Amino acid sequence: MLSSTTPATGRILISEPFMMDPNFKRSVILLTEYSDAGAMGFVLNHLSDLILGDILPDVSYSEISLFKGGPVGNNTLHFIHRCPDKIAGGIEISTGIFWGGDFEVIKDLVNNYQLADTEIRFFIGYSGWTEGQLDVEILEDTWIVADKFNPEILFNHNEDSLWREMVISLGQRYAHIANFPENPTLN
Repeated sequence: MLSSTTPATGRILISEPFMMDPNFKRSVILLTEYSDAGAMGFVLNHLSDLILGDILPDVSYSEISLFKGGPVGNNTLHFIHRCPDKIAGGIEISTGIFWGGDFEVIKDLVNNYQLADTEIRFFIGYSGWTEGQLDVEILEDTWIVADKFNPEILFNHNEDSLWREMVISLGQRYAHIANFPENPTLN
């Protein structure tokens, strides 16, 4: 099912239904960079076992979940948000969705309970592709590219059903794969 939409910053990658790589199995990735040099993004629906307080002990509101952004740079912390009025310095990667910003401001906002987990999503590590690698994977039907999506879906913390919801949102051409079992040999 070759994706007819091309990858670009701010678009979504949806993994094919039978991908067995545990880093990307049934994953939804927001692309934060896409250029001739390569691509970068964050897996939106793979929750880690950690919370923000586990890696930032000086943050008092430590219950914010951390997501596994991908297999690269697992010692790095990244974030996307939808509150540029509170967090300066972010890069708008899609309408109303920002990547990065002033981290000291974020820590203050979290400590003062002025930042809700529905406004920001934190990631440990990221997903990265070298020059041309993502394009080859798309040609091999590893990924479906989506350019139209409701930004609410990125922050609603419904990671268990996000992959299925995104596939269904692509329309009838793809809707049938939303019900494919994760392991077809178990059918």
